[in-house]
Amino acid sequence: MADAPRPWSVGAGGVRLTVRLTPRAGRDRIGEVAGVDGRPVLRVSVTAPPAEGAANAALRRLMGRALGVAKSAVTLASGETGRIKALEIAGDGAAIAARLEDLAAPPG
Repeated sequence: MADAPRPWSVGAGGVRLTVRLTPRAGRDRIGEVAGVDGRPVLRVSVTAPPAEGAANAALRRLMGRALGVAKSAVTLASGETGRIKALEIAGDGAAIAARLEDLAAPPG
């Protein structure tokens, strides 16, 4: 699966990640990589509602915890009101990308 397109790219200051966020889910969860409108995205679900930025804040917290970075290292680059969002994650890009590979790997 390493040859499949990934929804993240490593840059000098960290990683840019494209996600498809589902608010009001049954539980906070980082899912699989999927294709949406011809581009790869990482599916993420949060229990928070989409009102007043609650889902975006929950997304930042969840990704920070999962990737081992501070919530402040995860910023919303685009998609504030949409389901497709771009995140900038500051830190060691190679380490963050490796963690994303682990998180997005199918179970088994």
